[in-house]
Amino acid sequence: MTAILDGDGTEAEITQPVSGPAGGAAGDGGLIIESDTERFAEDVINASAQVPVIVDFWAPWCEPCKQLTPILEKLVTEYGGQVKLVKVNIDDNQALAQQLRVQSIPMVYAFKDGRPADAFNGVIPESQLRQFIEKLTGGAGSPIDQAMEQANGLMAAGDPTTASAIFNQILAQDSLNADAHAGILKCLMAEGEMDQARNYLAGLTEELLTTQPISAVQTALELEEQTADSGEADELKAAVEANPDDHQARYDYALALYGGGQAETAIEELVEILKRNQSWNEDAAKAQLLKIFEALGHADPITVEGRRKMSAVLFS
Repeated sequence: MTAILDGDGTEAEITQPVSGPAGGAAGDGGLIIESDTERFAEDVINASAQVPVIVDFWAPWCEPCKQLTPILEKLVTEYGGQVKLVKVNIDDNQALAQQLRVQSIPMVYAFKDGRPADAFNGVIPESQLRQFIEKLTGGAGSPIDQAMEQANGLMAAGDPTTASAIFNQILAQDSLNADAHAGILKCLMAEGEMDQARNYLAGLTEELLTTQPISAVQTALELEEQTADSGEADELKAAVEANPDDHQARYDYALALYGGGQAETAIEELVEILKRNQSWNEDAAKAQLLKIFEALGHADPITVEGRRKMSAVLFS
C-alpha cells in the first residue's frame, strides 16, 4: 500500500501539509495526539518523515478499542520519542476512514517516511505490539528495554545495589513494570534482605502479584524459606547413601542443595524420587520441581533440561 485512497477507490498521494487548527499538528512535540481529516497529512504523512507514526482508528462505542488503545499509549510512551501515536475517531472522520478502507475497528496503520509501512486489525497481545513497533524503530528496543538489560547484567555481575537503582529509575517511568518490580525483589534477596523483600511484596497490587515475573520471585522466596530449614547437606547426603529409599532424606537433601546454589543437582535428586515413587508424599517431589522451574524461569537451560528429565520419568 503506497497511497491514500479516495472515496471512489482511486489513489490520491498526499505529499503537502494541510493546515488545521492552531496547535493541532504533531509538531507540538506530543508523542500521543488526536487528529482529524484536515490535519492528517501534517500529523501523519509529514510527521512520519522524521519518526514513524502509528495511527489508531477508534470510536467511543468500540469495546476492543478500549483494550488496545491504552496498551498502544503505554508502549509509545515507553519508546520515548522513537515512535508517535495519532488517534482518529472514525465517527468524526468518516471520509478519512473510507479513504484508508477502515472496515472494522480497532484498525492500526503505521506510517514511515511519508508512506504506509504496516497495519493490523483487532486487538493483539502486548508482545506482538512490541514486535510491531520494533519493526518500525529498527529493533534497538525501548529505553526501558535497554535499561532492563543493563540492570540484569549488573545483577549477573554481582552488583545488586546499582541494579536496584536502575530498576527504580525504570519504575519512575513505568510504575506497573512487573519485570522491574521483580528485579528489585531479586536485588533484596541477593543482599540477604528477605524481610524487606516480603514487605515489598506485601505492598504490590493484586494485578502485579499475579504476573509471571513476580510470581516467580515469590516462589523463589518460598524456596529460600524452605531451604533454610532443610538441614546440613553433608549429613543428608550420608543419610541418602545409607538408605536410598529414604525419600524424606533425599527430598531434604535436594532442598539443601538448592539452597546452596546447586539447582541442577537438586533437580536430579528430586527426579530420582519420582523414579522410585512418583506419588510419594502427595506428589511432593513433582510439586517441588515445578517450584524450582518457576523460580529459575521457564527459559533457563537448567529448567529446560530438568523438565525433560521429569517428563521422561512421568511419561515413560
